[in-house]
Amino acid sequence: MALEKEVVAAFERIQGEVPGFIAASLVDLDSGMTLAVKSARPDFDLAAASAFNSEIVKQKHKTIRALGLSSALEDILLTLSDQLHLIKLVGTGSFIYLAADRSTTNLAIMRTSVARHVANLT
Repeated sequence: MALEKEVVAAFERIQGEVPGFIAASLVDLDSGMTLAVKSARPDFDLAAASAFNSEIVKQKHKTIRALGLSSALEDILLTLSDQLHLIKLVGTGSFIYLAADRSTTNLAIMRTSVARHVANLT
């Protein structure tokens, strides 16, 4: 796994490419702890969001197993009335969490930027 400063640098590049960037974190899936963070909004509780999103990923993994699917989870999109939240798995033990303003960005931009910069982190 990349060093924290490399992850933060990748988040800064993502911030420059994703209009309406709110925040991004690299999250340990097992503990829900943030390993690296970048936020454009001090009022956005990235630690809490990261921890709760780790539970979403764990539940989706349980669902996949319960259904007997051989598919691998790649990403999860959460659409709020004013925000888009993207969870992108990085390997088997962590994920990138990205939040952006829905009125100024779109899913394609978010996915493209994250895919481009996450490839350098694994």
